Amino acid sequence: TFANGRQSIHGMSSVLAGIPSLKDAFTSSPYSNQKIQSIVSVANELGYETSFYHGAPNGSMGFQGFANILGFKGYFGKTEYNNDKDFDGIWAIWDEPFLQYFAKNVGKSNKPFMATVFTASSHHPFKIPAQYEGKFKKGFVEMHEPIQYADYALKKYFETARKQPWYENTIFVITGDHTNKIYYPEYAKAMNGYAVPIIFYSPNPKYNLKGKNMTYAQQIDIYPTLADIIGYNKPLRSWGRSLVSDKNEEYIIVNSDAIQEQFMIGNYIYRFDGKDITGVYEITDLELKNNLLGKINNAEIERGKLLSKAWYQDYMHRVVRKKLN
Repeated sequence: TFANGRQSIHGMSSVLAGIPSLKDAFTSSPYSNQKIQSIVSVANELGYETSFYHGAPNGSMGFQGFANILGFKGYFGKTEYNNDKDFDGIWAIWDEPFLQYFAKNVGKSNKPFMATVFTASSHHPFKIPAQYEGKFKKGFVEMHEPIQYADYALKKYFETARKQPWYENTIFVITGDHTNKIYYPEYAKAMNGYAVPIIFYSPNPKYNLKGKNMTYAQQIDIYPTLADIIGYNKPLRSWGRSLVSDKNEEYIIVNSDAIQEQFMIGNYIYRFDGKDITGVYEITDLELKNNLLGKINNAEIERGKLLSKAWYQDYMHRVVRKKLN
């Protein structure tokens, strides 16, 4: 499973609105301020309370502004948390106390809700709260220790969430916004540099969220998947797909290294510079070492080239002409 961007704010548009960030990020473009169909707008339409939680100073990292664009009804940041003794001194409220706040604050009105929380303790300079010094292993890279803290904070969150009246009928999605420090060589490969986990979980068996989906998936699949699970049956504007659908839909994995766009389609990976296809690689060539362009050609490659260009054209048309709703 892959991220569709390279920075935290990119993850917000990918996960919530199904909009990937290409060479030029959508969220920092002059086109981001438009009406956007998203899991937020779907939830609002269905009568859900919608809220975004981020324990950093309000307005930082662009989250609050984009949350307003998406239509979140509530925003809860460092200001609303209102207890600076839990501030890490650099980024935000430490993950453990902020996730406890999140668990206890959502669902207070007993209405259905869609809430998003963005944790921050795994950011550079990779510190953990003083009271946990020595509790977690240092690991192989400096990020491993705060990731163990983040995992511990998530465990404590679920211990609290289980006690809430809304827990049994809630769908949880856990993912990373983007990748960071690399230890295993496998993740140093060009395409695997975007690999993040995507987990759907619910204690309610009616959602049947068990097992593994062994096909390629990406962050922009989260929004249509959630819309499908909660029974939204109107047309969706999405470049992703529902991962729980019975339909055998063709899909395109999309990301960018900030130089060119990259598309995984069928048995091949395509590099595109905005005008021309510059590389074609076998789907197993995740290091992008052996460029097949001009060396071999077949009907699938020709179709993949056209699909890459068509996808890019559709993306640019919708973004620039403000047709994302």
